[in-house]
Amino acid sequence: MSLLEAIFLGLIQGLTEFLPISSTGHLTLTGKLMNLISTENPEHWTSFMAVIQLGTLAAIIVYFWDDIWKIVFSFFKDNLTQRKKYKEQSAESKQGWLIIIGTIPVVIIGLAFKDVIEGAFTKNLVVIASSLIVLAVILGIAEKTAKFKKDIKDITILDSIIIGIAQAMALIPGSSRSGTTITGGLFMGLKRETAARFSFLLSIPAIFASGMLELYESLKFIDAGMSLNLIVATLVSAVSGYLAIDFLLKYLRKNTTFIFIYYRIALGILIFVLLYFNVINKEGVYV
Repeated sequence: MSLLEAIFLGLIQGLTEFLPISSTGHLTLTGKLMNLISTENPEHWTSFMAVIQLGTLAAIIVYFWDDIWKIVFSFFKDNLTQRKKYKEQSAESKQGWLIIIGTIPVVIIGLAFKDVIEGAFTKNLVVIASSLIVLAVILGIAEKTAKFKKDIKDITILDSIIIGIAQAMALIPGSSRSGTTITGGLFMGLKRETAARFSFLLSIPAIFASGMLELYESLKFIDAGMSLNLIVATLVSAVSGYLAIDFLLKYLRKNTTFIFIYYRIALGILIFVLLYFNVINKEGVYV
């Protein structure tokens, strides 16, 4: 992998991590077309993707720093220093509980299917294309049936559980973490911007855990040249991720998600066309 390729992949990661269009799908398709994914050791590519996610994690933390600080401070205050019943806790402290509860499904499912997630299944373009299209249809249904009434303060424990389960479904390649969680949020009656905002906050523990775990496990595969590429890709993903967050939140204040729905369907169809004409095969070899 060249430095230019690392910059390009970091840009794709940052822009697609937060838009509901699947960063895994875009990175995998790009990696395969650029012949960067080894079919013998697909875990290396999974590690690369997980590590550069730390750049998008930095983007979330910087963008939502005020929210995160208030949530952490209030959570410790209401649960440790001045213990209160859940109903009596501040809105920020309750958000902390909602994030914790919503993270549980992805932790359980992620650990249970770790080997599958890191294996060839993650790189299978048939799975990715199918997920792009299926989630687009489900998101479209959510758009048509959602009530768009709830703000961040109105999110309940049940909402958090459902959205958390939706986040776990993003472990299926091509689904998109923001795509599944925003979809779950819309089904639970959240406003579009609220669904996206909670989606980003909910993603922090999952991105941090997966990124740090993969970083630790991938150290044995990283040499000096690879380290530079990882650092550059991560920095680029951080900057582009910040811009993507800002764009999506502002966009969803006045617009629907249908532009992303149409894009997902078009991309899924394109992948199937490439597979049909043997431009690439489903295992990911560019031919």
